[in-house]
Amino acid sequence: MYLTKINSPDDVRKLDLKQLEQLACEVRQRIVEVTSKNGGHLSSSLGATDIAIALLKVFNPLINRIVWDVGHQSYAYKILTGRNKQFDTLRQLDGISGFNNIFESEYDAFGVGHSSTSISAALGISAAENIKGNSEKMIAVIGDGALTGGIAFEALNHCGHLQKELLVILNDNSMSISKNVGGLQNYLSSMLVSKSYNSLKKQIWDLSETHLPVKVRRTFLQGAKKLEESVLNIMIPNIIFEDLGFKYVGPIDGHNIPRMVRILNNVKNNMVGPVLVHTVTRKGKGCSFAEKNCTKYHGVGPYSKQTGECFGSNNVSFSKVFGDHLCDLATTNKNIIAITAAMSEGTGLSDYERKFPDRFFDVGIAEQHSVTFAGGLALQGLKPFVAIYSTFLQRALDQISHDIALQKLPVVFCVDRAGLVGEDGPTHHGSFDLSYLNFIPNLIVMAPTCAEELTEMMNIAVNYWDGPIAIRYPRGKADFRGKLTSPIEIGKYEVVSYVDPAEEEQVVLIGIGTGYLIAREIHYMLKKDNIDTTLINARFLKPIDKNILLKLTKVKGAIVTIEENACIGGFGSIIASFFSEYKIPVYSYGIPDSFIPHGSTTELKDIINLTPQKIYKDIKVKVLNTINQ
Repeated sequence: MYLTKINSPDDVRKLDLKQLEQLACEVRQRIVEVTSKNGGHLSSSLGATDIAIALLKVFNPLINRIVWDVGHQSYAYKILTGRNKQFDTLRQLDGISGFNNIFESEYDAFGVGHSSTSISAALGISAAENIKGNSEKMIAVIGDGALTGGIAFEALNHCGHLQKELLVILNDNSMSISKNVGGLQNYLSSMLVSKSYNSLKKQIWDLSETHLPVKVRRTFLQGAKKLEESVLNIMIPNIIFEDLGFKYVGPIDGHNIPRMVRILNNVKNNMVGPVLVHTVTRKGKGCSFAEKNCTKYHGVGPYSKQTGECFGSNNVSFSKVFGDHLCDLATTNKNIIAITAAMSEGTGLSDYERKFPDRFFDVGIAEQHSVTFAGGLALQGLKPFVAIYSTFLQRALDQISHDIALQKLPVVFCVDRAGLVGEDGPTHHGSFDLSYLNFIPNLIVMAPTCAEELTEMMNIAVNYWDGPIAIRYPRGKADFRGKLTSPIEIGKYEVVSYVDPAEEEQVVLIGIGTGYLIAREIHYMLKKDNIDTTLINARFLKPIDKNILLKLTKVKGAIVTIEENACIGGFGSIIASFFSEYKIPVYSYGIPDSFIPHGSTTELKDIINLTPQKIYKDIKVKVLNTINQ
């Protein structure tokens, strides 16, 4: 056993190549062991295990800073950088994060969680170190589709311009290894990083600079470059990287540790400027069920490490309700289009993709493009539904405002994973969507509390509104009411329980989305104490229901708002602003002004006091005292 002896990257560098291969097997076993209990990103980290080991063998991560894109791939890196003993706490409250976190370890060079940022961050680190006089190579590991993100290409372009000492590892886990990695390709990759090749290339260029007349030199250099590019174009499928200013190496087998170590050593010692090493890997490597269904085990809950059978409830999620109903709508309405950003399964669109392939678009990790693309579709009379997680839709805020709302285009934003999402932590909580959608004109924003409200809101988006709409809903189980007590009308709240505000002192409870479910529980608690309350399911962030709110301006008491969103700029802010001129106290409960850590949603809501029990106690102490005074 080698893993138990690894306390830092220094211990990895002491192992020989055969020992490293054995270490890779042990690391994979450790990843499966922990994720089978805690859940996590299994297949990506299994596929990148050998890359992590090869990098740690060749480079010192405290000098050659390594930025892992997204963090889905970095479990092996975490284990081998002093966190093996704590790895059992992966994604647990107060435990190891599921992503790279600069506050967790000195070996985590940059905090990640959202895709496509690694090259930008690593280039920034490289430029900073260069200013300080350090010429060491910095490293970005990018894969899992992250290269489809526009920011990645912006960074590649800038890096080619700056010509800093940057190594980009492209972890390609979609290309056939047998097709692109053979004897000739191995020879070519070795040649490109060899000292003799690079020395000869430099000598030719130096010769042209010093011994050839100016007029001849330009012709010579152009001819030499075209000859080199012609040869490389025949043999290398990704010459685009050369055109961006990178020296390209690969494709190489990302599971061949000895070969990767040899290539990386040559890159480190013989190649100057930005280099891209193209590795080809298999997601789920070393785990049969993860290799067979890498998408299923990309992000997974607890499962059997023997069979891969997933544990957990069979409750119907909001994502499932959304996907099923969109299929129903699309059956009769040929204008309906579904768009997602590399999350067809996560957003509930897998069935839609199979049934309506011509009306389904997965744009890759390109949220900004997805929104403006939807705008173009809408302008031509179609009805696009854009399904994206709340935390990722943040990246397209300008497009929502400028390209959709400004032009009043009928795009439907299906904002999945709104609110706290649990173990994925602060990079994935949907804490801000009510706030960042709040200030955009022309946009209707709705939040269902149950499956029936979600489907009815989708119906409204299709049949009753010809402008932009956002529907935000949480991760997890969708309750089924059976039948709505009142129909949904745009901008109308549902008054579940009403006490005449002019007749007696009371607490008015107004909740939106999951906040209403909390308000309902508090309503029942106060009722047991013989305290009357008006209970309202807001349903809409925008527009507000001015009719019911004006009636409440006569309330003799206080108003309480509850939302699973940041208190700043969210639903509570709107209600407090409305009642400010009437001198009525408004108490808003939601997510505080901080980034919420990872852990179960139950634990997290308890920590931030967003539970019926804690808000009830606070109302009894603070709000009722205000009323009595």
